Amino acid sequence: MSKMDDALSIISDGLSAVTEGCKLPVRMKNTEDWPKAEVISIRQIKGVFQYYVHYVDYNKRLDEWVTEDRLDTRKIEPPTGKEDKSHANTTVNTGLNTPKRAVTVPASGPVSRPPSPGLEESPIVTGPTVLQAALQKKTARKRKSQSSTETPDTPVPDTPTLDVSTANLNLSVNVEKKETEKSPSSAPRLTGSLAAPGTHDDAITRMKNVELIELGRHRIKPWYFSPYPQELVSLPCIYICEFCLKYVKSRTCLGRHLTKCNLKHPPGNEIYRKNSISFFEIDGRKNKIYAQNLCLLAKLFLDHKTLYYDTDPFLFYVMCETDIKGCHIVGYFSKEKESSEDYNVACILVLPPYQRKSYGKLLIEFSYELSKFEGKTGSPEKPLSDLGLLSYRSYWTYAILQVILNTKAGEDNEAPQITINDICEQTSIKKEDVISTLQSMNLINYYKGQYIICLQKDLLDKYQKEQNRRTVRIDSRSLHWTPKDWSKRSK
Repeated sequence: MSKMDDALSIISDGLSAVTEGCKLPVRMKNTEDWPKAEVISIRQIKGVFQYYVHYVDYNKRLDEWVTEDRLDTRKIEPPTGKEDKSHANTTVNTGLNTPKRAVTVPASGPVSRPPSPGLEESPIVTGPTVLQAALQKKTARKRKSQSSTETPDTPVPDTPTLDVSTANLNLSVNVEKKETEKSPSSAPRLTGSLAAPGTHDDAITRMKNVELIELGRHRIKPWYFSPYPQELVSLPCIYICEFCLKYVKSRTCLGRHLTKCNLKHPPGNEIYRKNSISFFEIDGRKNKIYAQNLCLLAKLFLDHKTLYYDTDPFLFYVMCETDIKGCHIVGYFSKEKESSEDYNVACILVLPPYQRKSYGKLLIEFSYELSKFEGKTGSPEKPLSDLGLLSYRSYWTYAILQVILNTKAGEDNEAPQITINDICEQTSIKKEDVISTLQSMNLINYYKGQYIICLQKDLLDKYQKEQNRRTVRIDSRSLHWTPKDWSKRSK
């Protein structure tokens, strides 16, 4: 009995050291893996302690409540810069008796906007990094001319000036079979959340608060926190009208709402339809309630998403699958009516039931089609989410390769030539994103005074598979849309 008492005492002492903010190995659900996790919150239900944990270097959608048997208390790391807390002052109640707490939500866009992925500074200015260094130097000069008091954030190596816009890229017609060397700095993280640091310091906003939503014929388990009303988040499921996005507490309430709701599609103008795919343009000022409901829904699946209660400065483009019952929301992207940075996407999302169907690339393609109609180059707001970064990298690669492969050879069978500006004009992709994509694919090389693009066989095979897989594409002939000058409208 004494040995049993000693064992229980050791376990009890270990659990008493588990406080909010500490880190320790936790067994992940349905696996035998024990990754390090941070304890976000502790609660007690019917005398049983539960711990809400975030697995370090994993996406926040994997965060969950765990019980004591899944904690390894032998390797506890105490909270950094915080005092230890006991169970008495860290436990939180759940359910209908949970005290309401005000959550402050930013009213504008992201706090920081880092450069395009893949444009990290390199200390060595040779080969493929020459374009990068020249671009950084050009940007630094532009900033300096705008304000004499401003200084560049990072020093630019002293290199000969290069006008990227007129640099010809000599396309090699030889297909190389060498393996592509991937740079660790440019490769996207496949597991970790890419949310801007410091945007989710509040423990409440770091925890999933909605168990389930029902949207049309789909029941979906949310990934992240969204500030739905407290009386709804305490329920097992939130029911959402798939046409106006109004949220109610029960299927009975939803049934009553559907008898009154006269919408069979998102509000706003239908600007594109081909086969079963439709796009609707929603003005955040004219359709404020719908736009706010759309932001609440999107926040359930976007970790980095800033919830815009002030939707007036934004346009929302909602993609739908259309059938005889109506237009069912698949995903959307939003953009600023006026963007000084030429951002053509502020936020983008494909709902989980429609993911892995190339709809994300279709949304991205549509955003660039709008930029083509506007006669501009565009880029998504940074930082991108993990899935967003992968989708954009894939789209940029496909679009740029399509332009390169369609470039015709010169006279006397000379190697075809193309400029960075040519690629930007044909794709509407911003110059920085074109350069970072060429670098990430290791396509661009500096050889004997000129830039050469070498197309490797594995990359061409991947391009061909992508072309065969993407059966649905945006047809510009089906887009009926006229760009608006919002600067004049605001005056």
